[in-house]
Amino acid sequence: MNLKLFAGLAIAVAFAMPASAADKIKVGLITKFPVPFYSTMEDAAKKYAAAHPEIELVTGQGQAATDIEGQIALIESMITQGVKGLAITPVDPTVAPALDKAVAAGVKVVLVDNSIPDWKGQTALVSTNNLNGGKIAGEYLKTVLKSGDKIGILQGVPGVPALDDRVTGMMEGLGEVKVEVVGKGATNCTLELGTSVTEDILTANPDLKAIYAACGPPIPGAVKSISNAGIANDKIILVGFDACCGEIEAIKSGAEDASVAQFPAKMGELGIDTVVKAIRGETVEANVDTGAGLVTLQNVKDFE
Repeated sequence: MNLKLFAGLAIAVAFAMPASAADKIKVGLITKFPVPFYSTMEDAAKKYAAAHPEIELVTGQGQAATDIEGQIALIESMITQGVKGLAITPVDPTVAPALDKAVAAGVKVVLVDNSIPDWKGQTALVSTNNLNGGKIAGEYLKTVLKSGDKIGILQGVPGVPALDDRVTGMMEGLGEVKVEVVGKGATNCTLELGTSVTEDILTANPDLKAIYAACGPPIPGAVKSISNAGIANDKIILVGFDACCGEIEAIKSGAEDASVAQFPAKMGELGIDTVVKAIRGETVEANVDTGAGLVTLQNVKDFE
């Protein structure tokens, strides 16, 4: 056989062959806890990896929004498994020392969904601009409330920047409408605490006009508490954040007035894309905004 022809065929075959295990880029994805929002994020990341055979994706998930020890264990496991990059939704700033170990091991770390204040080890942040998302909620509330109206706030996990920003942004979005915040309680983004915190706020404030939740899982609990108190849907304005965990159904039924939607699929895809680019030495944006939008009865079909 002609040597030039043989060499050409060999090169062609080499390029046609699938990437070997040694050639694969091993990356990890760690999400906070099992709710549809993070399941959607993980599914999108897996879909992206499946479309890029050079990527080997390893996933892990904590048990709850406050599962700090579980997330630290997952980070350490990813380091042991030899990932070159890690996309993670940090459950709390106290996981930073574990991420420092990952960075020291040469792992590129991309934070997804929320940041860690003052932590310098991240390669990039892929998330909703939560302050702006909160402003979207506040701007909606501004159209249905007046100064002096009483509002209760279902916090997420106090101290988690993304969740705190949603409350700060909501208050900023209200602008010149000066409401009275009469109740505020941590829900840890759970239905159970959403139920009990709402009950407490309603009991103490029979003239309450609105409730704002900084995350989606507490909303069904709030809906239940409002119903149990015998309050009609049109008497309490209920606004959430995430458009997940039963919120779409609540909006369709009239139990919830609006929610700020995030795009977890985009977070999953762009999180993995960004970390792979960083591993390859490509330039990546420090902050990748995945966007947000307001869901109401008028456009809820677009978010089903």
